[in-house]
Amino acid sequence: MKTDHACDDKATRQDPRWQSVLTRNKAADGSFIYGVKTTGIYCSPSCPSRQPRPENILFFSDAAAAELAGFRPCKRCRQGLPSLAAVQSAKIALACRYIEQAEQAPTLHRLAQEAGISPYHFHRLFTSVTGLTPKGYAAAWRGRRVRQELQQPGSVTEAIMAAGYSSTGRFYAEADAVLGMAPTHYRAGGQGMDIVFAVGRCGLGEILVAQSQRGICAILLGDDAQQLVEQLQDSFPHARLAGDDAQFAQRMALVVGFVEHPGRGLDLPLDIRGTAFQQRVWLALRDIPPGQALSYTEVAQRIGSPAAVRAVAGACAANILAVAIPCHRVIRRDGGLSGYRWGIERKRRLLDIEAKN
Repeated sequence: MKTDHACDDKATRQDPRWQSVLTRNKAADGSFIYGVKTTGIYCSPSCPSRQPRPENILFFSDAAAAELAGFRPCKRCRQGLPSLAAVQSAKIALACRYIEQAEQAPTLHRLAQEAGISPYHFHRLFTSVTGLTPKGYAAAWRGRRVRQELQQPGSVTEAIMAAGYSSTGRFYAEADAVLGMAPTHYRAGGQGMDIVFAVGRCGLGEILVAQSQRGICAILLGDDAQQLVEQLQDSFPHARLAGDDAQFAQRMALVVGFVEHPGRGLDLPLDIRGTAFQQRVWLALRDIPPGQALSYTEVAQRIGSPAAVRAVAGACAANILAVAIPCHRVIRRDGGLSGYRWGIERKRRLLDIEAKN
């Protein structure tokens, strides 16, 4: 490990590395570091800390050489330390494990105390990293646990308590949002649900429309009618599927008309099922007016989770209500079209249709 340092004012000023320190040149980061004799700290060339006097500087080839000389890493530029983002992500990961292992959902104050930061900062950081508030994460985890417990032997009440609910009444108040159905139906794999569907054609190819007791639960687009039926079966594997009747044919016509002319709107109830995060994303998508588009980054910012760009893309990919939840209105930051569940060409045609109306 080479120690290469200047020892006085004149030598430092004549060293080309001093100019990089003066200008906080990021391009020089990684080529050398400098230590400050008066503080005992070493920094990268671009460090935003107050600049030292040239006679107090020692240049080193790397952090190991500086530490061998007795210097310690700077906490601002974090030279020689894990990045701030890595430290923050680690704290949130520990908080997630704490939530998952707790019998009852921990309070925000308790979680912040465990992380060693203020409740306000912790709440913002947690939401930015995970895409959910601490409360939302705890609810999603508890929902996952109750779904797992319902698949095990025992009574529904035992499953509810094992998942961390303080009372059955509290669970049943949330059951529809957590499971999308009664717990007994969930335990039976969705058996007992009735879904009516029909397959037809529209300007975008084949279209399948399905309706549960709660509303339109699927709008699928594709090139092969049988594949669309199989997709519906995969989404609702244990429901009773039935062909359309005269009454449903009218709703089918409304949906087809809406897909071909999205600006008209769809005045039909929707049965939207997804995680808490997916619901937030889908709600934001429905607020995008026809003829407009947002980037994945902008959607993440709108839902208050600017770091959850990939999770936003995942929520768009999980959407099975084509056009009704307009994931086609989400594009790349550079304006280009990226992945679309029903094909890039359909996405382009939908955007073109909306732009002309």
